[in-house]
Amino acid sequence: MADGEVMAGCLAEAGYELVDNVGDADIVIYNTCAVKGPTENRMITLLKRVPGDKRLIVAGCLPLINFRRLSKEVHFDGVVGPAPGDKILQVVEKVASGEQVVALGNAQASKPNLFLPRIRVNPVVSIIPISYGCLGACAYCCVIFARGSLRSYSIQDIVERIKKDLASGVREVWLTSQDTACYGKDIGVSLPELLGAVGKVKGDFIVRVGMMNPHIALDMLDDLVDAFDDNKVFKFLHLPVQSGDDEVLKLMRRPYSVEGFKRVVEAFRGRFPRLNLVTDVICGFPGETEEAFENTVRLIELIKPDMVNISKFFARPRTPAARMKHKVPFTEIKRRSKILTDLTLKIA
Repeated sequence: MADGEVMAGCLAEAGYELVDNVGDADIVIYNTCAVKGPTENRMITLLKRVPGDKRLIVAGCLPLINFRRLSKEVHFDGVVGPAPGDKILQVVEKVASGEQVVALGNAQASKPNLFLPRIRVNPVVSIIPISYGCLGACAYCCVIFARGSLRSYSIQDIVERIKKDLASGVREVWLTSQDTACYGKDIGVSLPELLGAVGKVKGDFIVRVGMMNPHIALDMLDDLVDAFDDNKVFKFLHLPVQSGDDEVLKLMRRPYSVEGFKRVVEAFRGRFPRLNLVTDVICGFPGETEEAFENTVRLIELIKPDMVNISKFFARPRTPAARMKHKVPFTEIKRRSKILTDLTLKIA
């Protein structure tokens, strides 16, 4: 969402007129996601529906995750990777002049200026990417092909961006990343340090911290909990477990144990009894036995998250999981997904 706000802001400042309907547009830009198979399918369907007399630019992760399928099934005039920033202006200018543009070079290293103009979806909410990329190597994840390795913004730049947004009426700040816990590891700082600096900013606002992975949170757990103990920090924790079975976590290349995940949850709930806890679970990962699935069910029953994002496993192109044996039949994946869905509706 932050990438789209920046693209819209850059285009508007350059004099382009933004319209709400495809029918009124000369050039249509879709900022795509392709993290899951069904998401990719929906994106392809949307792109195919763009009228043939419109010039189409496909931005975001899809061109880097599955360019072969995109090229085969969709007629486009331009493609650009995620977080293009003001580079979108060059792509639009060339497409408007009749060129076909493939601007994917160095897209995995993109890190736009944090002070580019933006058009916020919600005028009182500032969505600030504190970093791009991650330090993970999850067996199922294709986002690494689009987002690349970790690239963090400085604490000073993030704080200045927040101050600027507060001056324009913002009252809520969302700090986002592919993994907020790994923020700053490439530049010698940390998420607790960032939150400490943000908490010192004057003004009446609240901060929401995005998803973080358990193993990195564990490495700085005490400092992280202390950093959340600030009136400006919303007591919200998005901590994806993905599986409640240690053997499946190893297959997924998730470098933590179920006990490690529980330690993070217990530390946060011990300090913040009214914590809003969200987790993610993948059903039917290759090698997930019935016993392993039952371990996940028991973990969810024990932890009782406020919300669980449940995903059916779909192999993504070029990922290690796509080559794994012992695949779970899709009918069984659907059964397990329904069991977890029913459980979460009961306990949430």
